[in-house]
Amino acid sequence: MQKVIAVFDVGKTNKKILLFNKDFEVVYTNSIRFEEIVDDDNYPCDDIQLIEAWIKKEVKTIQEKNEFTIKALNFSTHGATLVYLDKDGNRVAPFYNYLKPLDFDFIPFYQANGGVEEFSRKTASPAYGMLNVGLQMYWLKNSKPHFWSKVDSILHYPQYLSYLFSNKITTDFTSLGAHTAIWNFDTMQYHNWLKIENITLPEPKSDKKAALSLINGQEIFVGKGLHDSSSSIIPLLENHQDSQSEFILLSTGTWVVCMNPFSKEALTSHELKNNCLCYMTPDKKQIKSSMLFLGHIHEVNAIELSTYFGVDKNHYLELSLNKKLCSDIISKSKSTFFPSKIANDFKIDLLQIDKFFSYEYAYYQLIYEITQRVYDGINLILDSKNNLKEVYISGGFNRNHIFVEYLDQIMPEQKIRFPNEKNASALGAAMLMREYL
Repeated sequence: MQKVIAVFDVGKTNKKILLFNKDFEVVYTNSIRFEEIVDDDNYPCDDIQLIEAWIKKEVKTIQEKNEFTIKALNFSTHGATLVYLDKDGNRVAPFYNYLKPLDFDFIPFYQANGGVEEFSRKTASPAYGMLNVGLQMYWLKNSKPHFWSKVDSILHYPQYLSYLFSNKITTDFTSLGAHTAIWNFDTMQYHNWLKIENITLPEPKSDKKAALSLINGQEIFVGKGLHDSSSSIIPLLENHQDSQSEFILLSTGTWVVCMNPFSKEALTSHELKNNCLCYMTPDKKQIKSSMLFLGHIHEVNAIELSTYFGVDKNHYLELSLNKKLCSDIISKSKSTFFPSKIANDFKIDLLQIDKFFSYEYAYYQLIYEITQRVYDGINLILDSKNNLKEVYISGGFNRNHIFVEYLDQIMPEQKIRFPNEKNASALGAAMLMREYL
């Protein structure tokens, strides 16, 4: 039987399992989507019970087929999601959605910790509400004491999936560095507010040690899990170990995250106000980044345009690349759909659609405005002295030829590249487990 590393790559929409052989080639994959349920406030959330059951079933099914021997298991998941456990290891509280709006006054919290600007700078976490897991904890403690009174341990999403097999309470630097508002980037340790609030979290370690666990009668090494965006940059960093040139990674999906692992400069208040933050590598190094909700904005507005022009919602996939149209729109440099800021519902200004005589022209304009925001996000995270030579695009947008063409024309001095490795988040998680294969 072929020895493999199994990785569960759990996104907001798609949940996947991938098996990697010794050459880190994918030899098996399976994916699934789950319908959302609602939490105790009637807000949509993932059905963690179904996700758990699917993950355990997938592992058991592979073991029973006797085609592959799973030697190691790891996890890559989206961030901003916590699981609370009681003293018996059972889940406490619903599996809250990071998009859930919080009707809660955080002003006293920020005032007690140096103000919004200084606290956000120290923790490299713009004030994002539910997207800051530290604020999730603070909110749960103060607004839902019936849950909080039962909490014994708190795990980030990837570490919880690991816990299902290892029974170990752990954390890792990639999860702590993902706009959590709990990590002090000045001191590179937990922020003191956790101690004041009597919140105890696992101590992170930069080692790559996995836990040897017995799963359905077979010994498997179980990794701690990683935050998906941070995991996706691992293969590129390994490939560039001997290179002097710098690169940016655009990790694209629901979010477009621009990641610069070469920045040595601290975050500024201007960068923070413009959705910049810092992630961390598994070995505790800063990755200056900007985070934009552009994948979701694209999805929402592709539907708006298709409805208006009476075409299928995926009609953009049928458009051929028109380089001259890209050049013409760039030369005009107009923001038509989002003239100032993006609306709370993320939709374009519908009154502007009648300016366009075709779906194609309107869609090209939408992608131009998305690309311009990506370009601005890249410039925000570059150090004043940089040697940027390449921009890598992973995820859904690397298949959008119009987006790629815009970026190519807007950034003529850089090469637009695509990682040779597919499934970068899962691959990064697999590479950390190589010694067990």
